[in-house]
Amino acid sequence: MTLRLYDSQQRALVDFVPLVEGKVGVYVCGPTVQSSPHIGHLRSALAYDQLRRWFSYSGYDVTYVRNVTDIDDKILINAESSGEEWWRLAYRVELEFTAAYNAIGVMPPSYEPRATASIPEMIEIIGRLVDAGHAYAAADGSGDVYFDTLSWPKYGELTHQKLDDMAPAADSDPRGKHDVRDFALWKGHKAGEPLTAAWQSPWGAGRPGWHIECSAMSTKYLGTQFDIHGGGLDLRFPHHENELAQSHAAGDPFANYWLHNGLVSVSGQKMSKSLGNSVFAAELLASARPLVIRYFLGANHYRSTLEYHDGALAEAEAALGRIEGFLERAVRRLDGTRFASETVELVPDEFREAMNDDLSVPQALGVLHETVRAGNAALDSEDFAEAARLLGQVYAMTSVLGINPLDSHWSAGENSSMASALGSLVERLLEDRETARKARDFATADRIRDELAQVGITIEDTPSGAHWSFDG
Repeated sequence: MTLRLYDSQQRALVDFVPLVEGKVGVYVCGPTVQSSPHIGHLRSALAYDQLRRWFSYSGYDVTYVRNVTDIDDKILINAESSGEEWWRLAYRVELEFTAAYNAIGVMPPSYEPRATASIPEMIEIIGRLVDAGHAYAAADGSGDVYFDTLSWPKYGELTHQKLDDMAPAADSDPRGKHDVRDFALWKGHKAGEPLTAAWQSPWGAGRPGWHIECSAMSTKYLGTQFDIHGGGLDLRFPHHENELAQSHAAGDPFANYWLHNGLVSVSGQKMSKSLGNSVFAAELLASARPLVIRYFLGANHYRSTLEYHDGALAEAEAALGRIEGFLERAVRRLDGTRFASETVELVPDEFREAMNDDLSVPQALGVLHETVRAGNAALDSEDFAEAARLLGQVYAMTSVLGINPLDSHWSAGENSSMASALGSLVERLLEDRETARKARDFATADRIRDELAQVGITIEDTPSGAHWSFDG
């Protein structure tokens, strides 16, 4: 069966045909490292990790690029609020993301470029857009450069919107724009901004707009045309729409397929800062084994909304426990028999069909659990040849999904790195709590303490600062 994926631009399931046979290039929008990672970041990273693993199992040579946006308005604002250098904040938060990704078994990307390392490429693309009449420097002398949306009739082709229906671009001061929907390609340096956050360009010192960063980084590492561009559903507009418009207007074919993963809701509500219901990675990792968290985050279809609620992790623990129980039992029963060496790690056809159907992991997990049930029945009847065959299938399926409990990543040898990841994330939450206390925002400080307590982490306030311990 040919792999079929849901292309957001075509709004349809389509056959995946790679640009180069046997190879696939994937670019995924990574984090803007302004603040600590939350469950939505982990869910998105895991969805594309599953895609990448399936491509690799299917025989593709995968080049997987996930960027780090390390210069952005929000980074500068948060750094000013915390009283630290913007680049220090960005790197500190980047390490938090890396620790969280590692904890749940997300494979490192082939390349992980930072935006600040691709400024020349961004300036080059902006220059092409200006020369082609699709971008202009603001007449007010601010040094800002904007994409001229009216000059590009195809603007809106990704999200199928008409220009008249679009909201004004809110990424910069509108006074220098020809049209309120024009978006910033380059932001001139403003008084009060750190000099370290400005680079020289033909339009004066400044920094790139958010959207141009990904156009430059994706094509730098994958070429001007590549296979797949992915990201969260919340990035379709304006971010991905603007990426597509500016890249095509600059003459680059850009991505052949656009994939978007669904968002996260918490107890039936959309997760958002305004509602105060964000579930941070540190909280999540403190509440269950990382393997259980990975199972939970990856059990839904990647395009669906993931519902986080009380009991969700317990359900994942129970489901994973059935898999672990069979693996441990089968390995023990087959040990010392000739069948132990006869396991062949090959996914069954039904699993392959599910994964080739737009990465239908829920159906694939159904096949996995049915195989576990059949494997236990084979062990009950002492049909060791059948048990060995099914054990090989379970090995293969869990390895593809990254949830094989016997994999070295989840073994005891990984406990120290898991503890390190948990520690760094909890320490970050304690820093947030201390900042809130200093600002006399006691409601936020108490909320952080209570949420940590709910997952077994006790905070002790001492003259030398807050200390924590895990009692779960």
